[in-house]
Amino acid sequence: MTFAAVRATPAARIRVVDTVVAAFAEDPAFNYFFDKDDFRAQAAALAGYLFDKRVIDGNVWVIDGGLSVSMWDSPDADPPYMSLPLPEHVVDRISDFEASVSHFLPAEPYWYLGVLATHPAHAGNRWGRQTMQAGLDEAAKDELPAYLETATPGNLDLYRRSGWSIVGETKTPIPAWVMRKDP
Repeated sequence: MTFAAVRATPAARIRVVDTVVAAFAEDPAFNYFFDKDDFRAQAAALAGYLFDKRVIDGNVWVIDGGLSVSMWDSPDADPPYMSLPLPEHVVDRISDFEASVSHFLPAEPYWYLGVLATHPAHAGNRWGRQTMQAGLDEAAKDELPAYLETATPGNLDLYRRSGWSIVGETKTPIPAWVMRKDP
């Protein structure tokens, strides 16, 4: 059976949030951001916020209703963390992380891959690559590069195999890499 990436609608929210929370359970950035005793609720709040912000612009692609998802910011998108529904200390950690990687991002326009997730029960089907490609196709239409950041060392080879290259690395507040893919 073949599944194709399609633009998400607000109806995909519940499945997307579940996918992101499950896929990022061991992610170093999510584990830095969120309190251990409230991880699921805090991760779900962030995933839902990011989905709501991006689905309106048509910049979320899903497979099978959200079992795999990519969430992108186009060059004209509002900053991502304007009013997060999270405790102040969690927002501060997210802001510290974002500040540590933001200086690797260019001043000129680009597309930004904010979230790429496949539900662990469906990993290995190459769905993540398909949802990612949908956003890369939009960047290519605009003749713009794409950027992402990851705090998961194992993701570096996965992204490299898809044509991304590292443009920056930070060690604080946690190790993370910024990557670029040209159109």
